[in-house]
Amino acid sequence: MIASQKYYHSLMIFATVLVASSFPVGAAIAGSLSPSVIMLLRFVCAAILFLPYVMFKKTLALPSGKRLLHYSLISLPLATFFWCMFESLKYTSALNTSALYTMVPGITALYMLLVNRETTGKARTLGLMLGTLGAIWIVFRGDYQAAMALDFNYGDLVFFIGCLVMAGYNFLVKKLYAGEPMELMTFWVLVSGAGWLLLASWGQIFTIEWQSIGNEVYLWILYLSFFSTLVTFFLQQMGIVKIGATNAVAYSFLTPAFALLLSILFGIGVFELAVLPGIVLVIVAMFIIQRT
Repeated sequence: MIASQKYYHSLMIFATVLVASSFPVGAAIAGSLSPSVIMLLRFVCAAILFLPYVMFKKTLALPSGKRLLHYSLISLPLATFFWCMFESLKYTSALNTSALYTMVPGITALYMLLVNRETTGKARTLGLMLGTLGAIWIVFRGDYQAAMALDFNYGDLVFFIGCLVMAGYNFLVKKLYAGEPMELMTFWVLVSGAGWLLLASWGQIFTIEWQSIGNEVYLWILYLSFFSTLVTFFLQQMGIVKIGATNAVAYSFLTPAFALLLSILFGIGVFELAVLPGIVLVIVAMFIIQRT
C-alpha cells in the first residue's frame, strides 16, 4: 500500500515538471496565434495521439448523454484555464504565472470546504497559507509595497482568474469520476474540451494564414499536446482519484522552481535572488501538506 502511494506521488512530481514546462513554452509561442486557436490545436492533437492507446486498451466507448455532460463540465474549466494562460503570457512572465498556479491547492481546498464540507487540518492549512504567501512573494519579487498595493499587471489578473477556474477542475474530477477506466475519461475530456475551444475560436480559424506560421510553433504545440496535456491530464486525474485532490494538486507548489529552471535552460529567463525566499516557502508548503 505504501509502495503504491509512493508510486502515485512520484507520478505527480513528474506531472508537475511537465506542467512547469508549459509556461516557458507557452511564453515562447503566445504571440503566434490567438489563445483559443492554440488550445484548440493542442486539445485536438492530444485527443488524436491518445486515441490509439484507448483503442489498444479496448476501453473506447461512446458515453451516455449524462456522462458526456459530466466530461464537458470537467473540460470547461480546463479549456478556460489554458485560454487564460496563453492570454496572460502575452503580458506577464512564465515565472509569475507558475507562481500564481501554486494558489490552486488553496482554492481547491476552499471549494472542497464550501461544497463538500471537507475540512482541512491545522498543519495542512498552514501549508496552504505558506504556499500562497510564497506565490505572492515570487510574483512581487519580495516588494511588499507593491504587494500591499495589489500591483498585479493585466496578465497576472487574467491568469489568477484562470487559477480560480482550474481549482474547479480538480473538484469536478473528484466529484464526477464514476469508476470508468482513466484513459476513457481522459479521452472524452480532451474531446469535449476541443469542442468548447472550437466554439471559442470559430470566427478565427478560417482567417488565419496557416502557411505563415513557423514550423517551430507547430512543434511546440505538438509538445504541449502530448506531454503537457495528454500525459499530464492522465496522471493528474489518476492522482486526484488515488491520493486525493488536495494532495495531488499540492505538488503544484513545486511549479515555480521547475518553471524557473526550465526558463533559464530555454534562455528566456534569469534567476533573481529576490524570488528565492518565495521558492523556499512553496517547497516547504508542499512537504507540509504531503506529510499531513
